[in-house]
Amino acid sequence: MRGSFTFTKGKDTKGNNMLSKIASFALNGLEGVAVQIETDINKGIVSYDLVGLPDAAVKESKERVRSAIKNSALNFPVNKITINLAPADIKKEGSHYDLPIAISILKASDQLEADTDGTVFLGELALDGGLRPVTGIMPILISAKAKGCTRFIVPKGNANEASYLAGTEVYALASLRDTVEFLKGERAFKPVAHRDFTATQKENNYNYDMSLVRGQKTAKRALEIAVAGGHNILLAGPPGTGKTLLARCIPTIMPDMTFDEALEVTKIHSVAGELNEEGIVSLRPFRTPHHTATTVSLCGGGNSKIHPGEISKAHKGVLFLDELPEYTRNALESLRQPLEDKIITVTRAGGAVTFPADFILCASMNPCPCGNYGSAHLTCTCTPAQIHKYRSKISGPLLDRIDLQVEVDGVKYDDLSGEGSEEPSAKVKERVERARAIQRERFCEENIAVNSNMGERQIKKYCKLSKECENILRTAFETLHLSARARTRIIKVARTIADLDFSSEIKPEHILEATSYRSYDTSKL
Repeated sequence: MRGSFTFTKGKDTKGNNMLSKIASFALNGLEGVAVQIETDINKGIVSYDLVGLPDAAVKESKERVRSAIKNSALNFPVNKITINLAPADIKKEGSHYDLPIAISILKASDQLEADTDGTVFLGELALDGGLRPVTGIMPILISAKAKGCTRFIVPKGNANEASYLAGTEVYALASLRDTVEFLKGERAFKPVAHRDFTATQKENNYNYDMSLVRGQKTAKRALEIAVAGGHNILLAGPPGTGKTLLARCIPTIMPDMTFDEALEVTKIHSVAGELNEEGIVSLRPFRTPHHTATTVSLCGGGNSKIHPGEISKAHKGVLFLDELPEYTRNALESLRQPLEDKIITVTRAGGAVTFPADFILCASMNPCPCGNYGSAHLTCTCTPAQIHKYRSKISGPLLDRIDLQVEVDGVKYDDLSGEGSEEPSAKVKERVERARAIQRERFCEENIAVNSNMGERQIKKYCKLSKECENILRTAFETLHLSARARTRIIKVARTIADLDFSSEIKPEHILEATSYRSYDTSKL
């Protein structure tokens, strides 16, 4: 039965151990699937057959395992060896099967008399028998724990990553020899000590702060609203006006990640092989792919194993697309579905994998090819046709999904050289957290967390508009030629502005401010 663990050893008529079963796990996206390593050793022509849909990395384990066993002062059996990775209908990818294969061979060849029932083995072997760290440990351990497994043997290099999961007994070992001696009881190893995750950051670990941004009060206000309600934002303006600096300040005003959020993000970065030495992602991700990024690099994929893309790596953080019109049309259009659903499903010939993609999109762009159109200080040299062609690279449906669209103009010299202090990120963050707290209380019985995730049912329930607000919204709808989706986005933003003002009702001034952030909508393209 798939997902169950039954570990037995078969014997021939003379009592020799011939069959062993060792537990490991496969990884399908971010979900672990139980795998049994079945090894049968019999007399016959010397051979080594590996079956069960192994990929190239698993097939190459033959030579790694052989050398690791010999260099660990153990004997590699000179017999007919058949290894099956069950269930056989799931493709096995990665190098983390090396250790369980080696242990299975040692048990089947009667070199290891030890109880391995209920123990999950993961790790890549070096030729000298050392254990190298592997990717995807966190999601595997979480899935295995959900299936009732609590005892693991992993490489020493994965100790930090494994230390944050409570309720497990994880042994991080350095070599195959250490593993064998530990299983035999010849050496004692302590399990990895559990580490507590502290979500509250006592200091700003980012290299940016809102106090570094001079002027740009409108843009900073828009950023505060965007973060408070989880809204997407577009910053449009001439080069050198601080759009990139503003974007890099967004994580500094976002609430600290909770432990559950950190685990979600860590699982993605673990699969992608991008974890730091701490073994957990404790800061909000800030991903900024270059405009030459392909659709696959944004969405995820691969020739064999499906890897998460930039969209998923930005989960619970910020995806910053600088110079938005420079991205390919296909890459930009691929954002539409995850912006709505907060997930992305990557389909390839080998199957389909769903990754989470709940992020704030922050995009920046110049108003025209030369960058000076609409500037109060610079002269534009572009023709109307050039401006239209440049802006039309961004489709109306994509722009509809960006809640706040802000025009950023240059600042005066006095603003840059003045001695006046700007508000730091810490103060803005306090207001954002208060607004988020209001939303958590409001949506405590809903399956959403912030205003941007509201559906039509929640909008009707929590965003009732007065007649005056309806009239303002009607005028904006007809004057700016807005779509039905844009109208919905304005209401969501107005709800967030009201939360920042501690108002239980959406007032006319909230609707007016929310409408002012649609000045760059499709009517101007």
